[in-house]
Amino acid sequence: MDRLETMALLLKAVEAGSLSAAGRSLGLPLATLSRKISDLEAHLGARLLIRSARRLELTDAGRSYALACKRILEEVDDAERAAGGEYRAPKGELTITAPIVFGRLHGAPVIAEFLKAYPEIDVRLLLGDRIVSLVEDRVDLAIRIGDLPDSSLVARRIGAVRRVICASPAYFAARGAPLRPEDLSAHDCISFEAMTSSTQWRFGAGKARQSVPVHSRFVVNTAEAAIEAAIAGVGLTCVLSYQAARALADGSLALALEDFEPPPSPVNLVHAGEHVAPLKLRAFLDFAAPRLRDRLALAAPPA
Repeated sequence: MDRLETMALLLKAVEAGSLSAAGRSLGLPLATLSRKISDLEAHLGARLLIRSARRLELTDAGRSYALACKRILEEVDDAERAAGGEYRAPKGELTITAPIVFGRLHGAPVIAEFLKAYPEIDVRLLLGDRIVSLVEDRVDLAIRIGDLPDSSLVARRIGAVRRVICASPAYFAARGAPLRPEDLSAHDCISFEAMTSSTQWRFGAGKARQSVPVHSRFVVNTAEAAIEAAIAGVGLTCVLSYQAARALADGSLALALEDFEPPPSPVNLVHAGEHVAPLKLRAFLDFAAPRLRDRLALAAPPA
């Protein structure tokens, strides 16, 4: 069994979502691909894949093994290119994922600078507010907001963002500003589904944590829609500070209930736990981390 070849076949199958799709893209008969992966599972004495009619899924053992496979294959590629004298500059493709608004406002501009500085690296940026699997989606780096669960992933912190309550000055002039979370019961609210419930908003932390009922006049599924509605005077909304930074800076929105905000959420650059990260990834981390840190600091509303 060619172990490196089989590792690559496993990753291709996971990426394609099925053995048949992977076989078609590789030009391999389905029976051959299935046998090679079964031989690998037999060699390891562990089941790596759960095969269903809809798609493949990695087992817990398969997830850890696939992470290791990805690292090993990248290290072999790096070593071969270095031995061949190719390595004068980092090269290859990076796949990066980020939340939609953060990626548009901060990720994409920094990546554009990076591409100018590293002409032999290509970047694929995936914007989405759901958490993706770095292994199953073949992602090299994720920008993640919020507390990270314990895992084998490596995180580099680049800052923190607040969860803020804001509305237009015109709304506050007409309806008054809430002084306590309980006051929201007398206000119109705009709920961003990925951030808050449409019926209750949370404040504080620990013993001071509380949930208060709200009346959502408008429920949306993007932060940008919530912010635009708040600017238009529909009501108060709850979003992350960087999402509303521009509107807060130009006076289109104003803050409320700042003393009751939960603790800031950390922002991290996250990648697979590797002893030696690929050169292209190390180059991006060293380039992007300080720039994203500076952008977050500049975008923070006054405390």
